[in-house]
Amino acid sequence: MQTVTSLDPLRSALEALRRDGTLALVPTMGALHEGHLALVRAARDRARHVIVSIFVNPRQFGVNEDLSRYPRQLERDSALLAAEGVSLLWAPSVEAMYPTGYGTEISVAGVSEGLCGAARPGHFDGVATVVAKLFNQVRPDTALFGEKDWQQLAVIRRMARDLDLVAPAADAIIGVATVREVDGLALSSRNAYLSPEQRAQAAALPREMDRAIAALRSGAEQAVVLAGLVGGLIAAGFASVDYAELREAESLAPATPLAAVPTRLFVAARIGGTRLIDNKPV
Repeated sequence: MQTVTSLDPLRSALEALRRDGTLALVPTMGALHEGHLALVRAARDRARHVIVSIFVNPRQFGVNEDLSRYPRQLERDSALLAAEGVSLLWAPSVEAMYPTGYGTEISVAGVSEGLCGAARPGHFDGVATVVAKLFNQVRPDTALFGEKDWQQLAVIRRMARDLDLVAPAADAIIGVATVREVDGLALSSRNAYLSPEQRAQAAALPREMDRAIAALRSGAEQAVVLAGLVGGLIAAGFASVDYAELREAESLAPATPLAAVPTRLFVAARIGGTRLIDNKPV
């Protein structure tokens, strides 16, 4: 596996790989876990070469968020990727990604509003900007993202569609199902922040979501079900709930269980100093 940290060597390496076949990109911020590796394996099924980026993007962190303490473990991550048969690791510095004088930002309206877009102002502008740069730098045939960050996936697809991106086109942006622990908690790099007690309490998130989904499917009143979900999380040890909402899966517009289109339940909740997100189909 090649490891590249600046643009000119990246372009040369990609040119050689592209002559040998198709390229799939898996963008990450590192601190890799089985969820990331599932993306890599899915990418390997779709392309001759897998490119993984590791970049902790400062533009998607808000004031007082965890940019400074976000786990950085490049040596460990590199070994994991090499073992998975990744062809190239793109690990740029902040200076390489945002050189002095950088002044461009991409904002995606609609799907970025509400949910995490409301709780983390500017977050999805930072996501769209860095992903657009990664698409331009790598020019992959396809790119893969985890469905745990469903709103992020919707933002990236909308950006690709609106900007007529060719590499990759919106329909070549693949969502991969959320990978979960045995107790149902979605894998996340931020799970490492949890103490053993908090980790045990965090299992209430998927459990309460499943309970709410079952109630919605049985015809229970939506407002009552969602209020019960919030109450269940607080009783289990969560400090607060940013949102617990039912949305249309594609447009992310507010929905009801009787909607004629696929819907999903979205939840973000805080336990200790850690914010966990999840979503499931209804």
